[in-house]
Amino acid sequence: MATLNKLNQYGNAFQIKVLGALLTQRDFLLNIADSLDSEYFESQAHKWVIEYIIKYFTQYHTYPTVETLSIEIKKIDNEVLRISLTDSLREAYKMSDVSDLEWVEKEFSDFCKNQQMKKAIMTSVDLLSLGDYDGIRGLINDAMKAGEDKNVGLDYTVDIETRYREDDRRVIPFPWKTFNDLTQGGYGKGDLVLLFGNPGGGKSWGVMAMGAYAAALGFNVVHYTLELSEGYVGKRYDAIFSGIDVDKLKDHRTEVEAAISKVKGKIMVKEYAPKRASLDTIEAHIQQLEHQNEFKPDLIIIDYLDLLRTKGRKERKDEIDDVYTDAKGLAKELGIPVVSPSQANRTGAEEGILQAKNAAGSYDKIMIGDIIISLARGRKDKVNGTGNWHVIKNRYGADGLTFGSKINTANGYIDINDHPMDDDEIDSKANNKPTNNFSEIGVEDRYVLRSKFMKLEKE
Repeated sequence: MATLNKLNQYGNAFQIKVLGALLTQRDFLLNIADSLDSEYFESQAHKWVIEYIIKYFTQYHTYPTVETLSIEIKKIDNEVLRISLTDSLREAYKMSDVSDLEWVEKEFSDFCKNQQMKKAIMTSVDLLSLGDYDGIRGLINDAMKAGEDKNVGLDYTVDIETRYREDDRRVIPFPWKTFNDLTQGGYGKGDLVLLFGNPGGGKSWGVMAMGAYAAALGFNVVHYTLELSEGYVGKRYDAIFSGIDVDKLKDHRTEVEAAISKVKGKIMVKEYAPKRASLDTIEAHIQQLEHQNEFKPDLIIIDYLDLLRTKGRKERKDEIDDVYTDAKGLAKELGIPVVSPSQANRTGAEEGILQAKNAAGSYDKIMIGDIIISLARGRKDKVNGTGNWHVIKNRYGADGLTFGSKINTANGYIDINDHPMDDDEIDSKANNKPTNNFSEIGVEDRYVLRSKFMKLEKE
Protein backbone atom coordinates (compact mmCIF):
# COMPACT_ATOMS: atom_id res chain seq x y z
CA MET A 1 0.00 0.00 0.00
CA ALA A 2 1.38 3.39 -1.00
CA THR A 3 2.29 5.90 1.69
CA LEU A 4 3.51 9.48 1.63
CA ASN A 5 7.25 10.06 1.41
CA LYS A 6 7.64 12.23 4.50
CA LEU A 7 5.80 12.21 7.80
CA ASN A 8 5.22 15.97 7.78
CA GLN A 9 3.04 15.48 4.68
CA TYR A 10 0.46 13.82 6.95
CA GLY A 11 0.10 16.95 9.04
CA ASN A 12 0.58 17.74 12.74
CA ALA A 13 -2.71 16.16 13.88
CA PHE A 14 -1.66 12.79 12.42
CA GLN A 15 1.71 12.96 14.18
CA ILE A 16 0.03 13.81 17.50
CA LYS A 17 -2.24 10.77 17.10
CA VAL A 18 0.82 8.60 16.44
CA LEU A 19 2.37 9.83 19.69
CA GLY A 20 -0.90 9.14 21.51
CA ALA A 21 -0.97 5.57 20.19
CA LEU A 22 2.68 4.95 21.08
CA LEU A 23 2.07 6.23 24.63
CA THR A 24 -1.01 4.10 25.31
CA GLN A 25 -1.04 1.04 23.00
CA ARG A 26 1.62 -1.45 24.04
CA ASP A 27 0.94 -3.88 21.17
CA PHE A 28 1.36 -1.09 18.62
CA LEU A 29 4.64 0.00 20.20
CA LEU A 30 5.82 -3.60 20.39
CA ASN A 31 5.21 -4.11 16.66
CA ILE A 32 6.72 -0.83 15.52
CA ALA A 33 9.65 -0.43 17.95
CA ASP A 34 12.26 -1.99 15.65
CA SER A 35 11.47 0.46 12.86
CA LEU A 36 10.69 3.57 14.91
CA ASP A 37 13.06 6.50 14.34
CA SER A 38 12.90 10.02 15.75
CA GLU A 39 14.30 11.33 12.43
CA TYR A 40 10.88 10.78 10.86
CA PHE A 41 9.63 13.76 12.89
CA GLU A 42 10.62 17.41 12.42
CA SER A 43 9.42 18.91 15.71
CA GLN A 44 12.08 18.92 18.42
CA ALA A 45 9.44 18.05 21.01
CA HIS A 46 8.20 15.08 18.95
CA LYS A 47 11.78 13.86 18.44
CA TRP A 48 12.41 14.00 22.20
CA VAL A 49 9.25 11.98 22.96
CA ILE A 50 10.10 9.31 20.37
CA GLU A 51 13.67 8.98 21.63
CA TYR A 52 12.45 8.61 25.22
CA ILE A 53 9.81 6.04 24.20
CA ILE A 54 12.48 3.97 22.44
CA LYS A 55 14.83 4.23 25.42
CA TYR A 56 12.10 3.28 27.91
CA PHE A 57 10.83 0.41 25.76
CA THR A 58 14.33 -1.02 25.37
CA GLN A 59 14.67 -1.25 29.15
CA TYR A 60 11.11 -2.05 30.32
CA HIS A 61 9.42 -3.54 27.24
CA THR A 62 6.42 -1.20 27.47
CA TYR A 63 5.54 2.48 27.05
CA PRO A 64 6.45 5.12 29.66
CA THR A 65 3.86 6.36 32.12
CA VAL A 66 2.67 9.94 32.49
CA GLU A 67 4.55 10.16 35.79
CA THR A 68 7.91 9.11 34.30
CA LEU A 69 7.49 11.53 31.41
CA SER A 70 6.65 14.38 33.79
CA ILE A 71 9.76 13.74 35.87
CA GLU A 72 12.03 13.54 32.82
CA ILE A 73 10.61 16.78 31.40
CA LYS A 74 11.40 18.58 34.68
CA LYS A 75 15.09 17.68 34.15
CA ILE A 76 15.25 19.65 30.88
CA ASP A 77 16.97 23.04 31.14
CA ASN A 78 15.42 24.47 27.97
CA GLU A 79 12.19 26.12 29.14
CA VAL A 80 10.80 26.50 25.61
CA LEU A 81 11.24 22.77 25.00
CA ARG A 82 9.63 21.94 28.35
CA ILE A 83 6.53 23.97 27.47
CA SER A 84 6.39 22.49 23.97
CA LEU A 85 6.68 18.95 25.37
CA THR A 86 3.94 19.55 27.93
CA ASP A 87 1.57 20.87 25.25
CA SER A 88 2.38 18.05 22.82
CA LEU A 89 1.88 15.32 25.43
CA ARG A 90 -1.40 16.83 26.60
CA GLU A 91 -2.71 16.74 23.03
CA ALA A 92 -1.30 13.25 22.44
CA TYR A 93 -3.15 11.75 25.40
CA LYS A 94 -6.36 13.46 24.28
CA MET A 95 -5.96 11.82 20.88
CA SER A 96 -5.20 8.36 22.29
CA ASP A 97 -8.78 7.08 21.90
CA VAL A 98 -10.02 8.80 18.73
CA SER A 99 -12.19 6.74 16.39
CA ASP A 100 -9.65 6.61 13.55
CA LEU A 101 -6.70 5.53 15.70
CA GLU A 102 -6.66 2.05 14.18
CA TRP A 103 -6.21 3.58 10.69
CA VAL A 104 -3.48 5.90 12.02
CA GLU A 105 -1.60 2.94 13.48
CA LYS A 106 -1.85 1.00 10.20
CA GLU A 107 -0.77 3.98 8.08
CA PHE A 108 2.18 4.79 10.32
CA SER A 109 3.25 1.15 10.39
CA ASP A 110 3.24 1.07 6.58
CA PHE A 111 5.17 4.35 6.50
CA CYS A 112 7.85 2.97 8.85
CA LYS A 113 8.06 -0.26 6.89
CA ASN A 114 8.59 1.65 3.65
CA GLN A 115 11.22 3.85 5.26
CA GLN A 116 13.05 0.77 6.53
CA MET A 117 12.90 -0.81 3.06
CA LYS A 118 14.20 2.40 1.49
CA LYS A 119 17.09 2.50 3.98
CA ALA A 120 17.87 -1.18 3.34
CA ILE A 121 18.01 -0.67 -0.42
CA MET A 122 20.29 2.35 -0.10
CA THR A 123 22.66 0.45 2.21
CA SER A 124 22.57 -2.58 -0.12
CA VAL A 125 24.29 -0.54 -2.85
CA ASP A 126 27.50 -0.45 -0.81
CA LEU A 127 27.17 -4.12 0.16
CA LEU A 128 26.64 -5.06 -3.46
CA SER A 129 29.98 -3.50 -4.45
CA LEU A 130 31.62 -5.62 -1.75
CA GLY A 131 29.80 -8.76 -2.87
CA ASP A 132 28.17 -9.15 0.56
CA TYR A 133 24.99 -10.89 -0.57
CA ASP A 134 24.27 -12.36 2.87
CA GLY A 135 24.34 -8.85 4.30
CA ILE A 136 21.92 -7.64 1.62
CA ARG A 137 19.61 -10.57 2.30
CA GLY A 138 19.63 -9.84 6.03
CA LEU A 139 18.82 -6.15 5.53
CA ILE A 140 15.90 -6.91 3.22
CA ASN A 141 14.53 -9.59 5.55
CA ASP A 142 14.69 -7.24 8.55
CA ALA A 143 12.93 -4.51 6.56
CA MET A 144 10.18 -6.95 5.56
CA LYS A 145 9.57 -7.84 9.23
CA ALA A 146 9.11 -4.20 10.26
CA GLY A 147 5.66 -3.53 11.67
CA GLU A 148 4.63 -7.20 11.82
CA ASP A 149 2.66 -8.52 14.79
CA LYS A 150 5.26 -9.38 17.43
CA ASN A 151 2.96 -9.99 20.38
CA VAL A 152 3.60 -13.66 21.15
CA GLY A 153 2.39 -13.32 24.73
CA LEU A 154 3.76 -12.20 28.09
CA ASP A 155 7.49 -12.79 28.33
CA TYR A 156 7.59 -13.62 32.04
CA THR A 157 11.20 -12.66 32.71
CA VAL A 158 11.12 -9.51 30.57
CA ASP A 159 7.62 -8.06 31.03
CA ILE A 160 7.86 -7.43 34.77
CA GLU A 161 7.11 -3.72 34.43
CA THR A 162 4.08 -4.45 32.26
CA ARG A 163 2.28 -6.71 34.70
CA TYR A 164 2.84 -4.39 37.67
CA ARG A 165 1.72 -1.24 35.93
CA GLU A 166 -1.45 0.34 37.30
CA ASP A 167 -2.88 0.59 33.79
CA ASP A 168 -2.30 -3.12 33.06
CA ARG A 169 -5.76 -3.76 34.52
CA ARG A 170 -7.64 -0.51 34.11
CA VAL A 171 -10.64 -0.87 36.39
CA ILE A 172 -14.02 0.76 36.71
CA PRO A 173 -14.94 1.00 40.39
CA PHE A 174 -18.17 -0.40 41.77
CA PRO A 175 -20.43 2.17 43.45
CA TRP A 176 -19.83 0.22 46.67
CA LYS A 177 -16.55 0.23 48.60
CA THR A 178 -17.21 -3.31 49.80
CA PHE A 179 -16.87 -4.82 46.33
CA ASN A 180 -13.96 -2.58 45.35
CA ASP A 181 -12.00 -3.85 48.34
CA LEU A 182 -12.66 -7.44 47.28
CA THR A 183 -11.84 -7.04 43.56
CA GLN A 184 -8.64 -4.95 43.67
CA GLY A 185 -10.50 -1.78 42.79
CA GLY A 186 -13.36 -2.93 40.56
CA TYR A 187 -13.93 -4.72 37.28
CA GLY A 188 -11.65 -4.28 34.26
CA LYS A 189 -10.97 -5.03 30.61
CA GLY A 190 -12.26 -8.37 29.43
CA ASP A 191 -14.29 -9.06 32.58
CA LEU A 192 -17.78 -10.57 32.43
CA VAL A 193 -19.67 -9.40 35.51
CA LEU A 194 -22.98 -11.06 36.38
CA LEU A 195 -25.58 -10.02 38.93
CA PHE A 196 -28.02 -12.82 39.81
CA GLY A 197 -31.43 -12.21 41.31
CA ASN A 198 -35.07 -13.18 41.31
CA PRO A 199 -37.65 -11.47 39.07
CA GLY A 200 -38.44 -8.01 40.40
CA GLY A 201 -35.69 -8.26 42.99
CA GLY A 202 -33.70 -5.20 41.91
CA LYS A 203 -30.84 -6.75 39.90
CA SER A 204 -31.45 -4.36 36.97
CA TRP A 205 -31.25 -1.45 39.39
CA GLY A 206 -27.94 -2.90 40.56
CA VAL A 207 -26.32 -2.95 37.12
CA MET A 208 -27.74 0.50 36.37
CA ALA A 209 -26.18 1.80 39.58
CA MET A 210 -22.87 0.48 38.23
CA GLY A 211 -23.45 2.20 34.89
CA ALA A 212 -24.44 5.49 36.49
CA TYR A 213 -21.42 5.48 38.80
CA ALA A 214 -19.08 4.73 35.89
CA ALA A 215 -20.56 7.60 33.86
CA ALA A 216 -20.31 9.97 36.81
CA LEU A 217 -16.58 9.22 36.95
CA GLY A 218 -16.16 9.99 33.24
CA PHE A 219 -16.44 6.55 31.63
CA ASN A 220 -18.62 6.01 28.55
CA VAL A 221 -21.42 3.48 29.00
CA VAL A 222 -23.59 1.76 26.40
CA HIS A 223 -26.69 0.12 27.88
CA TYR A 224 -28.61 -2.48 25.86
CA THR A 225 -32.12 -3.15 27.09
CA LEU A 226 -34.16 -6.13 25.94
CA GLU A 227 -37.01 -5.74 28.46
CA LEU A 228 -37.57 -2.09 29.31
CA SER A 229 -38.01 0.75 26.82
CA GLU A 230 -35.20 3.20 26.10
CA GLY A 231 -37.20 6.04 27.62
CA TYR A 232 -37.91 4.22 30.87
CA VAL A 233 -34.27 3.14 31.22
CA GLY A 234 -33.34 6.79 30.77
CA LYS A 235 -35.77 7.76 33.54
CA ARG A 236 -34.23 5.17 35.84
CA TYR A 237 -30.83 6.76 35.27
CA ASP A 238 -32.47 10.14 35.98
CA ALA A 239 -33.71 8.76 39.29
CA ILE A 240 -30.29 7.41 40.26
CA PHE A 241 -28.49 10.67 39.48
CA SER A 242 -31.09 12.94 41.07
CA GLY A 243 -32.28 10.74 43.96
CA ILE A 244 -35.89 11.46 42.94
CA ASP A 245 -38.41 8.61 42.65
CA VAL A 246 -39.17 7.57 39.07
CA ASP A 247 -42.87 8.35 39.39
CA LYS A 248 -42.11 11.90 40.57
CA LEU A 249 -39.47 12.85 38.01
CA LYS A 250 -41.82 14.82 35.76
CA ASP A 251 -42.47 17.27 38.60
CA HIS A 252 -38.76 17.90 39.16
CA ARG A 253 -37.32 18.48 35.70
CA THR A 254 -35.08 21.32 36.87
CA GLU A 255 -33.43 19.20 39.58
CA VAL A 256 -33.02 16.27 37.18
CA GLU A 257 -31.34 18.36 34.50
CA ALA A 258 -29.03 19.93 37.09
CA ALA A 259 -27.97 16.47 38.28
CA ILE A 260 -27.38 15.21 34.73
CA SER A 261 -25.22 18.23 33.87
CA LYS A 262 -22.65 17.04 36.44
CA VAL A 263 -22.17 13.63 34.79
CA LYS A 264 -18.70 13.52 33.20
CA GLY A 265 -19.16 10.51 30.91
CA LYS A 266 -21.80 9.57 28.36
CA ILE A 267 -24.56 6.97 28.46
CA MET A 268 -26.07 5.54 25.28
CA VAL A 269 -29.22 3.42 25.64
CA LYS A 270 -30.28 1.08 22.83
CA GLU A 271 -33.43 -1.04 22.89
CA TYR A 272 -33.85 -4.36 21.10
CA ALA A 273 -36.80 -6.73 21.18
CA PRO A 274 -36.17 -10.01 23.05
CA LYS A 275 -34.62 -12.73 20.87
CA ARG A 276 -34.33 -10.30 17.92
CA ALA A 277 -30.76 -9.16 18.56
CA SER A 278 -27.58 -11.18 18.90
CA LEU A 279 -24.09 -10.33 20.11
CA ASP A 280 -23.20 -9.73 16.46
CA THR A 281 -25.96 -7.09 16.39
CA ILE A 282 -24.48 -5.45 19.47
CA GLU A 283 -20.94 -5.52 18.07
CA ALA A 284 -22.17 -3.90 14.84
CA HIS A 285 -23.93 -1.19 16.87
CA ILE A 286 -20.75 -0.48 18.83
CA GLN A 287 -18.86 -0.03 15.56
CA GLN A 288 -21.62 2.32 14.38
CA LEU A 289 -21.29 4.38 17.58
CA GLU A 290 -17.54 4.68 17.09
CA HIS A 291 -17.69 5.62 13.40
CA GLN A 292 -20.77 7.86 13.34
CA ASN A 293 -20.82 9.33 16.84
CA GLU A 294 -17.15 9.04 17.85
CA PHE A 295 -18.44 7.26 20.94
CA LYS A 296 -16.13 4.56 22.26
CA PRO A 297 -17.64 2.66 25.21
CA ASP A 298 -15.69 1.82 28.35
CA LEU A 299 -18.49 -0.37 29.71
CA ILE A 300 -21.21 -2.50 28.09
CA ILE A 301 -24.39 -3.34 29.99
CA ILE A 302 -26.74 -5.96 28.50
CA ASP A 303 -30.07 -6.35 30.29
CA TYR A 304 -30.02 -9.21 29.88
CA LEU A 305 -27.88 -11.83 28.08
CA ASP A 306 -30.46 -14.63 28.25
CA LEU A 307 -32.78 -12.63 25.97
CA LEU A 308 -30.29 -12.39 23.10
CA ARG A 309 -30.79 -14.46 19.96
CA THR A 310 -28.41 -17.41 19.82
CA LYS A 311 -27.23 -19.95 17.27
CA GLY A 312 -30.36 -22.08 17.51
CA ARG A 313 -28.89 -25.07 19.32
CA LYS A 314 -31.28 -27.90 20.17
CA GLU A 315 -30.85 -27.65 23.92
CA ARG A 316 -31.67 -24.43 25.76
CA LYS A 317 -28.68 -24.96 28.06
CA ASP A 318 -26.33 -25.05 25.06
CA GLU A 319 -27.83 -21.80 23.75
CA ILE A 320 -27.28 -20.09 27.11
CA ASP A 321 -23.71 -21.39 27.32
CA ASP A 322 -23.03 -20.05 23.83
CA VAL A 323 -24.29 -16.54 24.53
CA TYR A 324 -22.39 -16.23 27.82
CA THR A 325 -19.20 -17.60 26.27
CA ASP A 326 -19.57 -15.20 23.33
CA ALA A 327 -20.19 -12.30 25.73
CA LYS A 328 -16.94 -13.12 27.52
CA GLY A 329 -15.23 -13.27 24.12
CA LEU A 330 -16.64 -9.85 23.19
CA ALA A 331 -15.35 -8.36 26.45
CA LYS A 332 -11.88 -9.78 25.77
CA GLU A 333 -11.84 -8.68 22.13
CA LEU A 334 -12.91 -5.10 22.88
CA GLY A 335 -10.82 -4.89 26.04
CA ILE A 336 -13.72 -3.57 28.16
CA PRO A 337 -16.03 -5.17 30.75
CA VAL A 338 -19.48 -6.54 29.97
CA VAL A 339 -22.06 -6.45 32.78
CA SER A 340 -25.39 -8.25 32.79
CA PRO A 341 -28.11 -9.18 35.27
CA SER A 342 -29.13 -12.85 35.21
CA GLN A 343 -32.12 -14.76 36.53
CA ALA A 344 -32.04 -17.11 39.50
CA ASN A 345 -33.97 -20.38 39.18
CA ARG A 346 -37.28 -21.17 40.92
CA THR A 347 -35.62 -22.66 43.98
CA GLY A 348 -33.95 -19.31 44.56
CA ALA A 349 -37.31 -17.69 45.29
CA GLU A 350 -37.30 -19.23 48.76
CA GLU A 351 -33.64 -18.59 49.54
CA GLY A 352 -32.42 -15.86 51.85
CA ILE A 353 -29.03 -16.05 50.13
CA LEU A 354 -28.66 -16.92 46.43
CA GLN A 355 -25.71 -19.17 45.63
CA ALA A 356 -24.23 -20.78 42.51
CA LYS A 357 -26.77 -23.63 42.57
CA ASN A 358 -29.55 -21.06 42.09
CA ALA A 359 -28.37 -19.95 38.62
CA ALA A 360 -31.17 -20.35 36.09
CA GLY A 361 -30.72 -22.06 32.74
CA SER A 362 -27.17 -23.31 33.04
CA TYR A 363 -24.69 -23.73 35.86
CA ASP A 364 -21.93 -23.07 33.31
CA LYS A 365 -22.66 -19.35 33.67
CA ILE A 366 -20.73 -19.56 36.92
CA MET A 367 -17.67 -20.99 35.19
CA ILE A 368 -17.73 -18.35 32.43
CA GLY A 369 -18.20 -15.22 34.54
CA ASP A 370 -15.31 -13.42 36.25
CA ILE A 371 -17.15 -11.58 39.02
CA ILE A 372 -20.53 -13.01 40.02
CA ILE A 373 -22.71 -11.44 42.69
CA SER A 374 -26.23 -12.35 43.75
CA LEU A 375 -29.01 -10.28 45.29
CA ALA A 376 -31.67 -12.05 47.35
CA ARG A 377 -34.81 -10.14 48.34
CA GLY A 378 -37.84 -11.83 49.81
CA ARG A 379 -41.19 -10.18 50.40
CA LYS A 380 -40.09 -8.80 53.75
CA ASP A 381 -36.96 -7.34 52.17
CA LYS A 382 -39.07 -5.57 49.57
CA VAL A 383 -41.31 -4.15 52.28
CA ASN A 384 -38.38 -3.11 54.48
CA GLY A 385 -36.10 -1.93 51.67
CA THR A 386 -33.35 -4.44 52.36
CA GLY A 387 -31.47 -7.16 50.49
CA ASN A 388 -28.64 -9.67 50.83
CA TRP A 389 -25.68 -9.53 48.44
CA HIS A 390 -23.56 -12.65 48.11
CA VAL A 391 -20.22 -12.86 46.28
CA ILE A 392 -20.51 -16.16 44.40
CA LYS A 393 -17.27 -15.91 42.41
CA ASN A 394 -14.39 -13.45 42.31
CA ARG A 395 -11.26 -13.95 40.20
CA TYR A 396 -9.52 -11.07 41.96
CA GLY A 397 -10.03 -11.82 45.64
CA ALA A 398 -12.18 -13.44 48.27
CA ASP A 399 -15.66 -14.79 47.59
CA GLY A 400 -18.33 -16.62 49.59
CA LEU A 401 -19.06 -13.47 51.63
CA THR A 402 -22.54 -12.06 52.21
CA PHE A 403 -23.45 -8.43 52.88
CA GLY A 404 -26.66 -6.80 53.98
CA SER A 405 -27.92 -3.63 52.32
CA LYS A 406 -30.53 -0.92 52.07
CA ILE A 407 -32.32 -0.68 48.71
CA ASN A 408 -34.90 1.75 47.38
CA THR A 409 -36.24 0.54 44.02
CA ALA A 410 -38.18 3.76 43.58
CA ASN A 411 -35.02 5.74 42.83
CA GLY A 412 -32.21 3.15 42.61
CA TYR A 413 -30.57 4.01 45.93
CA ILE A 414 -28.41 1.08 47.10
CA ASP A 415 -26.20 1.13 50.20
CA ILE A 416 -24.26 -2.09 50.85
CA ASN A 417 -22.79 -2.72 54.30
CA ASP A 418 -19.01 -2.55 54.63
CA HIS A 419 -18.73 -5.63 56.81
CA PRO A 420 -19.87 -9.14 55.85
CA MET A 421 -22.45 -11.05 57.83
CA ASP A 422 -21.21 -13.41 60.51
CA ASP A 423 -22.10 -17.12 60.57
CA ASP A 424 -25.16 -16.65 62.77
CA GLU A 425 -26.59 -13.98 60.47
CA ILE A 426 -25.91 -16.10 57.41
CA ASP A 427 -27.55 -19.17 58.96
CA SER A 428 -30.55 -17.06 59.88
CA LYS A 429 -30.89 -15.74 56.32
CA ALA A 430 -30.14 -19.06 54.63
CA ASN A 431 -32.72 -20.88 56.75
CA ASN A 432 -35.40 -18.30 56.16
CA LYS A 433 -37.92 -20.85 54.90
CA PRO A 434 -41.72 -20.74 54.94
CA THR A 435 -43.16 -22.23 58.14
CA ASN A 436 -46.52 -23.71 59.18
CA ASN A 437 -46.20 -22.43 62.75
CA PHE A 438 -48.43 -19.35 62.87
CA SER A 439 -46.75 -18.04 66.02
CA GLU A 440 -43.37 -17.92 64.28
CA ILE A 441 -44.60 -15.85 61.34
CA GLY A 442 -43.72 -12.16 61.30
CA VAL A 443 -46.20 -9.33 61.80
CA GLU A 444 -46.49 -8.53 58.09
CA ASP A 445 -47.04 -12.21 57.19
CA ARG A 446 -49.74 -12.61 59.88
CA TYR A 447 -51.50 -9.55 58.53
CA VAL A 448 -51.48 -10.91 54.98
CA LEU A 449 -52.72 -14.35 56.04
CA ARG A 450 -55.44 -12.85 58.26
CA SER A 451 -56.67 -10.67 55.39
CA LYS A 452 -56.85 -13.65 53.05
CA PHE A 453 -58.71 -15.72 55.66
CA MET A 454 -61.28 -12.98 56.26
CA LYS A 455 -61.79 -12.64 52.50
CA LEU A 456 -62.45 -16.39 52.20
CA GLU A 457 -64.95 -16.26 55.06
CA LYS A 458 -66.96 -13.56 53.31
CA GLU A 459 -67.02 -15.60 50.12
